[in-house]
Amino acid sequence: MSKKIAVMGAGAIGSSVSADLTDAGLDVTVFDQWPAQVEAMKATGLHIVMPDLDLKTPMRAYHLCELASLKQEFDIVFVAVKSYDSRWMGELIAPYLKSDGVLVGLQNSMNDDTYVSVVGRERTVGCVIELSAQIFTPGEVQRNTTRTGTWFGLGELDGKVTPRVKELQEILSNVATVDLTENIYGARWTKLTVNSMAMGPFGVLGIKKTDVDDFEGMFELQVKLGKEAFAVASAVGYQIEPVFGLQEDDFAGSDEQVLVTALRTLQRHTGTKSQSASLQDSKKGRKNELEFINGMVSLRGKEVGVPTPCNDAVTEIARRINKGELKMERSNYDLLLKLASEG
Repeated sequence: MSKKIAVMGAGAIGSSVSADLTDAGLDVTVFDQWPAQVEAMKATGLHIVMPDLDLKTPMRAYHLCELASLKQEFDIVFVAVKSYDSRWMGELIAPYLKSDGVLVGLQNSMNDDTYVSVVGRERTVGCVIELSAQIFTPGEVQRNTTRTGTWFGLGELDGKVTPRVKELQEILSNVATVDLTENIYGARWTKLTVNSMAMGPFGVLGIKKTDVDDFEGMFELQVKLGKEAFAVASAVGYQIEPVFGLQEDDFAGSDEQVLVTALRTLQRHTGTKSQSASLQDSKKGRKNELEFINGMVSLRGKEVGVPTPCNDAVTEIARRINKGELKMERSNYDLLLKLASEG
């Protein structure tokens, strides 16, 4: 393939994707806003340590400020930044996306309509990702899911299965097992729901999934978070979609059974070494993106008149953490339960 590919963002996800595509011989250029990461990629490339592979590959990498001087246009842009950076990153790359090109967000939350407002619906394709990785040292990534154990769901926003989405499937198959979906909004919301159950409470408490048993009532809280998200989905009109490679039969049963199946599948796939994105952000002194996870459930819930007290509570604590009023720590659990009950 001769497609020119840009990856915007070289954190754990963007680096993993960029390295795999480069290793496959594709024409990849990666851009990032972390100066030390870019310099490391320029000097020695990327080192991705997976459970079954130790990958070292040179990279074509640039600082964001170098984008304009390259005078290049891209056929495909993969965006792998935090959800709160989606709009400005889309605006930044829009002039360099070919008129018949396509932008794909490899992110959490529901960012597709943001990109639609920037580059147009005809140049936007949706993607749901399950790839666990972490980076703390420039150029060095610990990836917890193997290529075959990583899962992506890919789909056109209108649900059609087009030649270009099949081409994207082939490209991304170098990174993950890629399923095509005719219900990308439903698939995205299903992943958002699972993130609200795990990333949300773990993110405000600063814990790993192996610590759940330390908190009485945590499982029940997680189920409540998921049920709220499902209720919002029903009111909005999203149809829940099997994710993480699960099938329709796996999603048979009550809402609680479906939620537990999806949550446990994600946790099994990501392994015991994984740290939630919010926990990684805290260690790096960065803002968490729970406003776009649990906060998205709360926002859409208010729009359709569905109460979401548990997601509201997570969102409020995450907001206070981002403002420096609280620290990400275990003692937030009592506050979380209090706010959820008051809501």
